[in-house]
Amino acid sequence: MAAGQRDISVSEFFAKNRHLLGFDNPRKALLTTVKEAMDNGLDACEEAGILPEIWVHIQRVGQDRYKVGVQDNGPGILRKQIPLIFGKLLYGSKFHRLRMSRGQQGIGISAAGMHGVLTTGKPVKIMSKISRRKPAHYYEIQINTKKNVPEILNGRGSGVEVPPNHLGQKTIEKHGIEWIEQDHGTRVTIELEARFQRGRGSVDEYLEQTAIANPHVAIHYIDPDDNQKEYPRVLDVLPPEPKEIKPHPYGVELGRLVSMLQQTEAPTLSKFFCHSFSRVGGGVARRICKAAKIGARANPRKIGRREADLLHKAIQATKIPAPASDCVVPIGEESILKGLSQVVPGEFYTAATRPPAVYRGNPFQIEVGLAYGGTSPVSRVGRDELSEMLGESDARTLRQFLITTFQGIGPDGADKILAEAKVGTRVSPGRLKEADIDRLHHALKEVNLSEGQTMNVLRYANRAPLQFQAGGCAITQTVMSTNWRAYGLSQSRGSLPSGPITVMVHMASVWVPFTNESKEAVASYPEIQKELRLALQAVGRKLGMYLRRRLKVRHEGQRRNIFLRYIGEVATAVSRINLTDRDKLYERLLTVAKKRTAEADVKLNDRGKVIEDEDFGDNVLIVGTGDEKNHTQ
Repeated sequence: MAAGQRDISVSEFFAKNRHLLGFDNPRKALLTTVKEAMDNGLDACEEAGILPEIWVHIQRVGQDRYKVGVQDNGPGILRKQIPLIFGKLLYGSKFHRLRMSRGQQGIGISAAGMHGVLTTGKPVKIMSKISRRKPAHYYEIQINTKKNVPEILNGRGSGVEVPPNHLGQKTIEKHGIEWIEQDHGTRVTIELEARFQRGRGSVDEYLEQTAIANPHVAIHYIDPDDNQKEYPRVLDVLPPEPKEIKPHPYGVELGRLVSMLQQTEAPTLSKFFCHSFSRVGGGVARRICKAAKIGARANPRKIGRREADLLHKAIQATKIPAPASDCVVPIGEESILKGLSQVVPGEFYTAATRPPAVYRGNPFQIEVGLAYGGTSPVSRVGRDELSEMLGESDARTLRQFLITTFQGIGPDGADKILAEAKVGTRVSPGRLKEADIDRLHHALKEVNLSEGQTMNVLRYANRAPLQFQAGGCAITQTVMSTNWRAYGLSQSRGSLPSGPITVMVHMASVWVPFTNESKEAVASYPEIQKELRLALQAVGRKLGMYLRRRLKVRHEGQRRNIFLRYIGEVATAVSRINLTDRDKLYERLLTVAKKRTAEADVKLNDRGKVIEDEDFGDNVLIVGTGDEKNHTQ
């Protein structure tokens, strides 16, 4: 038994447990690969001060086999770092830094490459260029899972150098390198077993949500059917660069404190606290030492377990300022409004950003954007796209297909659509005839889903969309526990409210507490849930004001229509009885009717403010729609 014991490589562990990293089914594997590559590219561009531009190309190369190519215009990667970044798990620059970034663990892109090698046997292909005048470097890499080290397969184990002149183009053509000519940037190409499917949880939806939270990014996308989609840049300004901070004393556990004391080079305990933690000056350090009854000039490396325990308790009992908030950069209310209005159809938009808060010593900020009204996304689906989605779906029934494929369609909405299309609820999506598909497509466009439609929740962490495990996420749980009935929406207990409404929730933090390694859901810390609830209530109050105002305007408009319908007959009858001038009486009655229903003439400007009296507050955008153009301009 003793002879059978041996070390387990981290790569070997995750090769057997790829479901922990988001590769538990072919459809999700494709999305995770695109997501990890894009996260790396966006982080690199922003850290280098470059407005990001991303190219995503997905090619179908066989039965359930796809080639994913993602290129950025970032600063590129140094030659010696390329194999380690793409061919070694738990290697990166972000894990040890307390600084807001999309990537955190140094696993994502190398795990995607490992999954590709395991499912297709094809290596990861990387082309990186740091300058127009310097040669680029091309590598074909696979991970040695036994040792967690990269193996370079091309150029006799050292990669290929691509010259910066016309010879470089010949090298690209000779080796079949995929590259969109740029002065600098990186392209990663991974071939893997996967499944491409549109609708909820798809690559298309992920890119659309990324464009909402990153209005400064330009995305060029080509899907497996060679359809091209552009997400243009809305803002030409990069968000401020987040600052790196040291850990806050409140977030350090006892074991971590003991380790830091043993490894420090500070000569005294007082200097150890000042150099190792944020927001700790000489005065705070002395108060901690005094509370623990340990000398401030003691050697930190000689502190024992009992003294460390006293120091840890003294830290919790000492008042220490909250950590600096410049290490997190929120999207901003103006940018949220621009991003939402660019992608999500609606008539009313509002946003709210909470002040920075802290959990376990880690600073974070919560933002919420809300869009109300507009047509359902279902009505924008084309006939050919619907046919393709039906053929690709693995849903057993047509009713299940509608609920799981389209955001916001609940059971009631699905039943309405199927009743209008005159198609059975238990029919298999893949077996529909052409005439049935035509009727279903017509029903998607004609049925009013605003009553049965459920709220669509878009979740983000550090500007990256979260598309899976919604039920286990603190964001979804807090949205469901919020009382939306107080803001004019219908809601059953313990469920999402109904209505044509989309809520976008973003958490920015130096360390997002994900529930697993695949970064799909946020953990339910009480401090986080409190900030989520307050931000949701802030946008809910503005929505409630708008809905009450809209209802009042509509009611007064209906009253006026009734008045106008009978004023002529009333004026005629009264003039005959009293022998008065009928035209003058009609004008006076019309004036009274307009005065009594003056709410029908209320107009709102494009910032959501009533031009004459009521104010919805800042960070509100109202768009004119249909029959309400008289009061939503």
